[in-house]
Amino acid sequence: MGHRKKHAPKHGSLAYLPRKRAKKPVARIRYWPKLEADTPRLLGFTGYKAGMTYVFTIEDRKRSPNFGKEVVRPATVIETPPILIIGIRTYTKTLYGLRHLTEAWMKDPPAELDRALVLPDNFDTEKMLKNLYKNLEKTATVRVITATQPKQTSLAKKKPDITEVQIGGATIPQQLEYAKTLLGKTVTAEEVFKEGQHTDIAAVTTGKGFQGPVKRWGVTILQHKGRKTKRGVATLGPWKPAHVMYSVPRAGQMGYHQRIEYNKRILKIGKDGKEITVKGGYIRYGQLKGPYILIEGSIPGTEKRAIRLRHPARPPKETTETPPQITYTSLESPQGK
Repeated sequence: MGHRKKHAPKHGSLAYLPRKRAKKPVARIRYWPKLEADTPRLLGFTGYKAGMTYVFTIEDRKRSPNFGKEVVRPATVIETPPILIIGIRTYTKTLYGLRHLTEAWMKDPPAELDRALVLPDNFDTEKMLKNLYKNLEKTATVRVITATQPKQTSLAKKKPDITEVQIGGATIPQQLEYAKTLLGKTVTAEEVFKEGQHTDIAAVTTGKGFQGPVKRWGVTILQHKGRKTKRGVATLGPWKPAHVMYSVPRAGQMGYHQRIEYNKRILKIGKDGKEITVKGGYIRYGQLKGPYILIEGSIPGTEKRAIRLRHPARPPKETTETPPQITYTSLESPQGK
């Protein structure tokens, strides 16, 4: 038998190039789904990742071979203190995409907001709202500016994370009226999502720093008698073209990239974080103080990372509207104490 060439394609997708660090630790959402509903509602929320545990649930997908049986599932806990609606922004459609039209801000914003934004001494909210209605014919999209309240968590941070969340459903005038009623008030996760529904998770992954091609791309480690290098790429490409092609696996930044994971199911939306806190608290996070969301499976990012949830952009065709039945939630210490 002659020597057969080993087929060893490089691991790692080229779809995410360039693999460089995200601009901010809070993810950007570039697309908001169209919501066919009679009443306007917010399409997203922001929380903080606390950690993972596992739950026993009754399988409710009819096509599953385990339908009706008790199954164990990994689950991620996101602490979701109410978000504060600090402003309204409207956009108009142009040939080059959406363009900012006008905005209105709440009266007397909280002192913590100064940590994130440079604010004027006072806002003429009434005048700003009139301006919003004046430009109603040009308005194509209505969004609210939200601020998280990390002071209500056990995080050692006071600076709120500022994000824009689109309003979906109904008509543009109704969306504007809805945004007006929310201005200056807080919104809970229960008002945005329901138990059992799917959601998209946008987050920045855990940073791993500068890594070599073996860890970053999964290339094969060369034999121990190899010349020059063992944990590198054996050949960087042909003579022509006389440069290293972009598709050749090289060392560089790994992790701290923005990612969106689609259709994560909400297992539970709870009000009291103490009921979900594991013994000894979550590692590198601590105790949960307030409301939380339990998500099936894992999500990107490290503990304390700001996590953005969005109504699903491409929901599964077969979904069960009923909340999942959880029979047991593990509160055992992850440290084995």
